[in-house]
Amino acid sequence: MTEEILKKIKQLPPLPESAMQIEAVYQDPDSTFNDMVKILEKDPLLTADILKAANSPLYGFSREINAISQAVGLFGMGTVRGFALASIVKKSFKLDLSPYGITNDMFSELSKKQNALTVSWCLRKENKLMGVLSAAAFLVEIGKVLIAQQVMADKKEETFRDALLELQDVEAAEREIVGVDTPEVSATIFANWKFEENLVDVIRNCQDPDKADEDDKRAAQILNVVRVAVPINGVVTDESVNKAKELIEEYGLDMEGFENAIEAFK
Repeated sequence: MTEEILKKIKQLPPLPESAMQIEAVYQDPDSTFNDMVKILEKDPLLTADILKAANSPLYGFSREINAISQAVGLFGMGTVRGFALASIVKKSFKLDLSPYGITNDMFSELSKKQNALTVSWCLRKENKLMGVLSAAAFLVEIGKVLIAQQVMADKKEETFRDALLELQDVEAAEREIVGVDTPEVSATIFANWKFEENLVDVIRNCQDPDKADEDDKRAAQILNVVRVAVPINGVVTDESVNKAKELIEEYGLDMEGFENAIEAFK
């Protein structure tokens, strides 16, 4: 981690009380469905953000979700926790992703698509992982915000865009120009905010899941597949899907479930 990026992370404001309450409920093994609903319903703006996310056509529900209790019932506590944290965390950052050649709307859509693919693929067969996976899929790219800030502070926008074009690998370009990549920055942000260790571990090692703790490897593998399938521009292509399928075969993940999810996704 570079000193400049680490300084930016330490200067981030603490998460609001609502995030702490959500985390406390989620981490408490004795908490219930109703405990999560009550916490979320205390914040009308957060409730509106969660319902907007849950009603995205990306998730394919035919009827409107108009209550937090309904969202928690359909998606589960882990996934709705991901919706909530994504809303809260992104309000902690001033977004400008122009060094990557994408708009703020494209960046937001990227996170939504990565999460939607994760949910569609894994909600049933990997339900126990969804608390980590949903949050990770929504938040893994947030490190790009600070990397973009550093690129602009160093006045290296053109150099960075050249590296993106030449290397055709976003993380490789980040490491070459800034000295650190998105998963490392994102993981350090969440470690600084005292998120649970397995979420930090999954994000940090999603590019090389073998480095993750044994209990976190499968989630890190799934996150790697999703990031390959839905690249930085948010456009799912035959090429990106084929690369994702190669990883699925390598990791021994659920190919049929992925194919069904990606077909509905397209």
